[in-house]
Amino acid sequence: MTAKRPAADVVRAWSDRLVGLSHRIHAHPEPAFEETRASAWVAQALDAAGFDVRHGCYDLPTAVHATVGSGPLHVGICAEYDALPGIGHACGHNVIAAAAVGAGAALAGLADDLGLTVSVLGTPAEEGGGGKILMMERGAFAGLDAAMMVHPAAVEMAAMPGSAVAQFEISYQGKPAHAGAYPELGVNAADAMTVAQVAIGLLRQQTAAGDRVHGVVTEAGTAPNVIPDASRGRWIVRSPTIEALTELKPRVLRCFEAGALASGSSLTVTAPGPDYADLRPDAAMLGLYRANAEALGRVFPDLPGGPPAGAATDMGNVSHVVPTIHPMLGLDCLPAVNHQPEFTAACVTPAADRAVLDGAVAMAWTAIDLAHR
Repeated sequence: MTAKRPAADVVRAWSDRLVGLSHRIHAHPEPAFEETRASAWVAQALDAAGFDVRHGCYDLPTAVHATVGSGPLHVGICAEYDALPGIGHACGHNVIAAAAVGAGAALAGLADDLGLTVSVLGTPAEEGGGGKILMMERGAFAGLDAAMMVHPAAVEMAAMPGSAVAQFEISYQGKPAHAGAYPELGVNAADAMTVAQVAIGLLRQQTAAGDRVHGVVTEAGTAPNVIPDASRGRWIVRSPTIEALTELKPRVLRCFEAGALASGSSLTVTAPGPDYADLRPDAAMLGLYRANAEALGRVFPDLPGGPPAGAATDMGNVSHVVPTIHPMLGLDCLPAVNHQPEFTAACVTPAADRAVLDGAVAMAWTAIDLAHR
C-alpha cells in the first residue's frame, strides 16, 4: 500500500537518531522505576516527531504517553526501557524503546490520512514491577483498538509463549543466640528458609508441566556462631496461564508457612509488583506483522520443540484486554540468550541496530494494514 513507502522512508531518515537512542539507553542502564534519563530521551524524541507528549503521567515519574492523530482506529505502541540490575540491558529494552519511537515517527505524518490515532506508551518497570499493569489500571490503555511492541531475542519468533508470573519477597524473623553455648535459646530463621526450600523441592514433583518455582536467598545470617534471627529471599512462581497460577500460588505459600511452623519463626510475605498474566497474541494482527517482517527480509526459523516457554511480560495483562502482539526480533547471537551478560553485548551490535529499524518499519506497516482492513 502506498502509505508503507513513506513510513519506511521516515524510519530511514531517522535511522541515525534511532540507533543513537538505542545505544544511549544501553550505555546508561537504569533499573525498574528509575528510568529517568531513558524516559526523558524517549519523550524528547517523540516530541520532535510531532507527538503531544506527557512525561511522568499515571502517577509514575518515568511513564510516557505520547499521542498523534485523531482517527477512529487507536493503535498503541509500547516502549520499554528498564534494565536488569547488575547486567544492564540484557533483555534489550534499549532496542524496544528505539523501535517504538521509530514506529511512532513513521506514522506521525500519516495518521490522520489513514484514520489512525497513534499512542506511544513509555512503560517503566517491565522487569518485575508491572509498569504496564499499573498504567492500565490508571487508564493508559483505555480506548485502544490494538497494542503492539517488539522485543529482541536470540532468534526470530512471531509469538513469545509468555507465562503467568507471581513474585514474592519472603522474610522470616527469629531470635539470635550463641550457637555454641546457648543454641536452645535461639529461633533459627535460616532453618525456616531451608525447610521452605526443601518443601518446594518436593512440591515440584506434583506440579503440572510448564510450572516453575525458583528463587534466591538474599540473607541467612551473618556469623556462624550466632543463630540467624533473620532470613530473606525473593521467589518467582510461573504457570502457563493465569488460571493455573492462581491454583499454584497457595501451594507454594504453604511451603513458606511450613518453614515458619517448623522453626518457630514468624513469616512475612510481600509482593513487589502485580501478577503477570500469560501472553495471548492476536492471531490476525500477528499474521500481518509476520508478513511485513518477512517483506523486510527477516526469517522465522522452525524451532525444534517450538519456542522456549517460561518467559513472562506485563504485556500479557494488556493482551487479556486489548488485541496485542509481542513478536521477537532475532539478533542471531546464539548461544547468548536473554538475561545473560553476553546478550547485553549483543544488544548494541549491527544486528541489534538493524532490529531497531526493521522493528520500527514492521510495526508501522502493521498499523497501516490495520487501518486498511
